[in-house]
Formats: sequence, C-alpha cells, structure tokens
Amino acid sequence: MLRLENVEAGYSAVPVLREVSLSVDAGQFVAVVGPNGAGKTSLFKTISGVLAPRRGRITFEGVDLAHVPPSGRAHLGIAHVPEGRQVFPSLSVIENLEMGAYTAAGRRDWKHNIERIFAWLPVLAERRGQFAGTLSGGEQQMVAIGRGLASSPKLLMLDEPSMGLAPAIADFIFEKLIEIRRDTGLTILLVEQRVAEALESADHAYVLEAGRVVLEGGNETLRADDRVRQAYLGM
Repeated sequence: MLRLENVEAGYSAVPVLREVSLSVDAGQFVAVVGPNGAGKTSLFKTISGVLAPRRGRITFEGVDLAHVPPSGRAHLGIAHVPEGRQVFPSLSVIENLEMGAYTAAGRRDWKHNIERIFAWLPVLAERRGQFAGTLSGGEQQMVAIGRGLASSPKLLMLDEPSMGLAPAIADFIFEKLIEIRRDTGLTILLVEQRVAEALESADHAYVLEAGRVVLEGGNETLRADDRVRQAYLGM
C-alpha cells in the first residue's frame, strides 16, 4: 500500500531523514519507534507532503505522491493524526469530527462513520456539543483520532498518540486502536516512544535512529533483539 524508497528529507542543508525505505501492506499495523530527534515526526510530515523529499520515492497504492499535493493526499485515503493532537479548540467535538469528513469518502460515509466513532469512543458522544479546547488531553486525543477516522481513510497515521497522557489513558488509546483495527481491517502506521506497547500492538516495526532505519522486523523478532531490549525495553 505505502512504499518509501531511499527517501531523504530535511529542513535545511542537513537532512533529517537519510535513505529511509519502508513499506506498509494493506491491513498491517506497522510501528516506527526510536528516540527523540530520530526523525519520526519528519517521516510523517514527508508522507503527508508537509515536508518535500529531496531524494527517493513515495508511492501510495501505486500512485507517486510527488505528483499529489498535500491537500490531495487525504482524498487518496491517507489520514494523519498529528503529534500534539491539534484539535480546533473553539469548535465543538462534533464540529471537529465534521472537519475530518471533508473528503469525498468522508462525506459519503459520514452517518456510518460517526455511529462507529461514537461506539468506539463513547465519551465523544457525551461531549459532542462541548468545545474541544475544554476537554482533557486524553479526550482531545480521542477527538483527533475520531477526526482522522471521519475521513474514511485507507491508512491511518498516528504520531505519538500517547504523548502527554497518563499511562492508564495511553493504555486505553492503544486498546481502542487495536479494537478499531480488528473491527475494520484498517491499515495503521504508528510513530510512538512507548516502544513496548508499540511493538506489542504492531505486526511489523522499524527502528529509526538519527534519520536512518537501523532495524526492522516482525513483532517477536524485534522484541527478542538484544539491542532493542537494552535500548528501548529496559531489559
């Protein structure tokens, strides 16, 4: 579904991403893990088109994204839930969700999608008329995820969904992502610093360090790797 081949990108003369290659197949849950400053958020910005690659190729379902503007990528089925949630604070919960449904697929499926979003995240139904800026951090993260789902995506990209959340709330978010994937078969690409939880949830994972993919493999393979166990799992 998604393919990156030797992608290099950055904000100045010094690249942040260096020869990054990865793939996400339809229906997979893929995690990208690594330390702060590894380039994880820049990777997502490059896929979304906010950051233009200097070299390499990115394709989505065979379409070369170099020819698709950032505004058009959501219409292909790519939903990006950004780092830090970035809800519209002065809009209500339901208005935030409606903002996600601007794609043709999102408009077509709105009634079905909102029913499922409220079933997965019932607190959003309870708070539907409340300004998003008055919600807790965990509730805002649920709004951000719901907004992404409202676009009827084929690929849901989540950038650090546990950031700034209490451990119990972060665990709840992970559980809901697993439930959503189980119910829908949705393809998920996750960037996350909670490495143990990310590896436990994912089918396949990539370890990004200093802008390069240094390890990749299946869930069990990486959890058994001594380097991962020592650097990220505290073992």
